[in-house]
Amino acid sequence: QLQLVESGGGLVQPGGSLRLSCVSSGFVLDYYAIGWFRQDPGKEREGVSCISSSGGMTNYADSVKGQFTISRDKNTVYLQMNNLKPENTAIYYCAAVVHGSVCYDGVRWYGYWGQGTQVTVSS
Repeated sequence: QLQLVESGGGLVQPGGSLRLSCVSSGFVLDYYAIGWFRQDPGKEREGVSCISSSGGMTNYADSVKGQFTISRDKNTVYLQMNNLKPENTAIYYCAAVVHGSVCYDGVRWYGYWGQGTQVTVSS
């Protein structure tokens, strides 16, 4: 079974930047489309961005277009987060599409999830 691990979160001041990473334990990631999601306590998990297995196609939530950038190499998927705002505070998860190499809109399409990494934006 594919296991994913996120890293790179932390406490950052408004306007700062972070780069999140998503890696696999025991499997390469180039077969899977990978999405980034975020969730605050008591709130619904929402999609942030996604990248196809080839890296040729990317999707972004309207709220982060122009602010976040997703990219990948063979073993790692990244989420570059710039100009961070308090509203970006959440636990960020990476997830893999179970069947298919392209991105889908909706949590139900993603079967493999990491444990999450906390991003806190505060002055």
